[in-house]
Amino acid sequence: MDLPIHIALVTVVLLTAIHVSSLVLVMLRGRRDTAPAGTPPVSIIRPVCGIDNYARETLASTFVLDYPEYEVIICAARGDDAAVPLVERLLERHPRIPARLMIGEQRLNDNPKLNNVAKGWHAAAHDWIVIADSNVQMPPDYLQRLLSRFKHDTGLVCSPPLGIAPEGFAADLECAFLNGFQARWQLNADTLGFGFAQGKTMLMRRTDLEAAGGVTALAHELAEDAAATKAFRGLGLRVRLTQMPFGQPLGRRSLRDLWSRQVRWARLRRASFPGCYAAEILTGPLLPLLGLAVLAQAFALPALPVLTLFAAGWYGGEALMTWVVGWPLSWRFLPAATLRDLMLPAVWATGWWRGRFVWRGTAMSVAPAASRT
Repeated sequence: MDLPIHIALVTVVLLTAIHVSSLVLVMLRGRRDTAPAGTPPVSIIRPVCGIDNYARETLASTFVLDYPEYEVIICAARGDDAAVPLVERLLERHPRIPARLMIGEQRLNDNPKLNNVAKGWHAAAHDWIVIADSNVQMPPDYLQRLLSRFKHDTGLVCSPPLGIAPEGFAADLECAFLNGFQARWQLNADTLGFGFAQGKTMLMRRTDLEAAGGVTALAHELAEDAAATKAFRGLGLRVRLTQMPFGQPLGRRSLRDLWSRQVRWARLRRASFPGCYAAEILTGPLLPLLGLAVLAQAFALPALPVLTLFAAGWYGGEALMTWVVGWPLSWRFLPAATLRDLMLPAVWATGWWRGRFVWRGTAMSVAPAASRT
């Protein structure tokens, strides 16, 4: 057997096995969390910047948690932020929840979210602190699900975003990226003991982060979640994920904004963890399909039926996983997942370039991996 055929066979078998295993591991995680060991008082810090889709619903969910004692600190960098009137109305409607709005920022690095959050961190009354983006939908048992994953060797519990409530094809495409690609592989990393943070939701203890240098330790990377991962690993503590992710209602999306977000996140992943980022190119079906095309030609098999059958099994498996764990699934799943996988190599390649981008009005720059010390 020629070397190219050997390489093609190994590529198809190995990458298909990894793909199937990743689907099975997510399905085996289930959707139920064990009860936490206790219910300590918790401070929830939510930074706001502008009005997201479903902002009223996601921010309101903070005030109706089924938890005995928690406070809410909502942070805005500017008093004229569009979200401030909404926050003020929510504070008036929920007087029984200890909550406040804090305005201003502490300059720690070029990350506007971290600069916005810092004042809330210093003002938090409790040792247990959650930092959660304003577009995360908090279920009533939100804090219990986070605390249930906190073990004796844990420094941080987080959750990737799960795209829910999509409206239109661009939002379904974003679901394909968030759910079938990012959440799936992050949950797999956690299952295998290599959990890493994503800043949508992060639960930690103040005393632990202070041992790593305090909130300024989160400024050692442009992305605060990557900095948190490295800070807690440096203490010998693990990063764990919730059993299943928390939802982020999407509403309508645009393809242009989706592309910008994916490239921005790719550049941040490459800058913080270049080795892991390099392996992302192996996760889609394009390399197995190329290998299968080589094998079909070598063994005189009809290429189109073979490739079609393989693609049906590949995406059928992902659809099964999506259905089993209860993630959004519609008739647009197949075209969205297919377009996602066609876009992934372009996103991955673009992620290696030096580039500036604008996030919520703030210009930011990510240096190439080779230039980082």
